[in-house]
Amino acid sequence: MITAALRFFDKFAPECGTIQAHEEVIKKFGFTWYGKLGSAVSATNIQIILDNEEPRILLIHSGKPDRYWAYITDIKREIKDIKQVPEYYRNRTEDFHTWFKVVRFERADNDVMKKCFVKSSNKPLGEASKHSMSPYFIIRVDNKGEA
Repeated sequence: MITAALRFFDKFAPECGTIQAHEEVIKKFGFTWYGKLGSAVSATNIQIILDNEEPRILLIHSGKPDRYWAYITDIKREIKDIKQVPEYYRNRTEDFHTWFKVVRFERADNDVMKKCFVKSSNKPLGEASKHSMSPYFIIRVDNKGEA
């Protein structure tokens, strides 16, 4: 499977954290929009991600060991209706250039970073993410990233 790995942090999130804030929106609407700051994911990579049998992206908590799979059904460059975005970043939606429609989150295995390889360099994601400031990576996942 080829997909994306994105970093996230809880600097602006409510006390419950980024993932929990998004899960609360999923409970209410059946999905949430998860925004990626900075440069947009290319149309080619969006199609590669969505072509997977069960599209998902890996979310890497910066500075913490938490990793999550976000199962997605769509990816957009912009969204019009922000009620499916957690309230804490609704006033910053113009800063996000890729939106992932997430239907559920699942905690990833502790060793998931060893099972993911950066597509461009074939380096293990764990190694590449330590030496790069890149906010996201296109990755190849072996064994579905699970034990």
